[in-house]
Amino acid sequence: MTIKIGIMGYGNLGKGVYSAIKQNPDMELVAVFTRRPKNSIKIQEDAKIVSVDDAKEYVDKIDVMILCGGSATDLPVQGPEFAKLFNTVDSFDTHAKIPEYFEEVDLVAKSNGHTSAISIGWDPGLFSINRMVSEAILPDGKEYTFWGSGVSQGHSDAIRRISGVKNGIQYTIPLDGAINRVRSGDDPNLETKEKHLRVCYVVLEEGVDKNKVEKEIKEMPNYFLDYTTEVNFITEDELKLNHSGMPHGGFVIRSGKTGFNKENKHIVEFSLKLDSNPEFTASILVAYARAVFKMNKEGHFGAKTVFDISLGHLSPKSSEELRKNLL
Repeated sequence: MTIKIGIMGYGNLGKGVYSAIKQNPDMELVAVFTRRPKNSIKIQEDAKIVSVDDAKEYVDKIDVMILCGGSATDLPVQGPEFAKLFNTVDSFDTHAKIPEYFEEVDLVAKSNGHTSAISIGWDPGLFSINRMVSEAILPDGKEYTFWGSGVSQGHSDAIRRISGVKNGIQYTIPLDGAINRVRSGDDPNLETKEKHLRVCYVVLEEGVDKNKVEKEIKEMPNYFLDYTTEVNFITEDELKLNHSGMPHGGFVIRSGKTGFNKENKHIVEFSLKLDSNPEFTASILVAYARAVFKMNKEGHFGAKTVFDISLGHLSPKSSEELRKNLL
């Protein structure tokens, strides 16, 4: 059976979703939905471009809608709104607000017989799974998460939402000293700012006060407030020349002890090194769209996170094939 997919939003993440769909023969792109003028969207081949205002007309034509907006302002509105109409997958990544976002989407999705996977990606997402599994296996231990070096889509989007900012990008850089202490089994107590540096490159609209924008970035809660943040103002040409790539990655590390006298140390590490953050994130969203489709058919309604979704549901292979080939 072919799973019919809709894409809401066609920025870097939406383009990544489209390319990922083309690698999955059990999926078909029905349409890309946009708030922009339709003729402003450049898309490969013959994919249909539809105004978001006409989304209701596609309720019976789409199995799963993948929401590709940003977490700062798009998804808090679009998540509940589209959960009324479709099964959905999104990458909401404001960690502190996930519980309340879950509750809001869960209520709407359950009321309408839909299944909505929220906060899907690599963090939150794959890193969350590894944090949970490692903690369950090594309860006597400490967990550390490092992001980067690379471009954070969510933080870059948050910068671009600031009044007077024309464009911008943010790099998250893990501090080597902290990583080495963790890998050595030292079990350090690290504050947020001791683990990462956030470096921003910002293009301003003409006449905008640099100091005001820098202050707003550094004091932004949930994004920059708890970190050491460096803000650099550059031209649009410099941004295009030097900051057009989207690499990222990171590590989840847990150190733990076992034995009656806690005499044995263990380090569990999961790492990612990504050439394209949006394309990798998009590939995760597409795999979870398959899981959402299966779970909805099984009668599992409401909001779901990576903790609620069986890994087997992500695969196009049958349970028998997975046991034979991958177990």
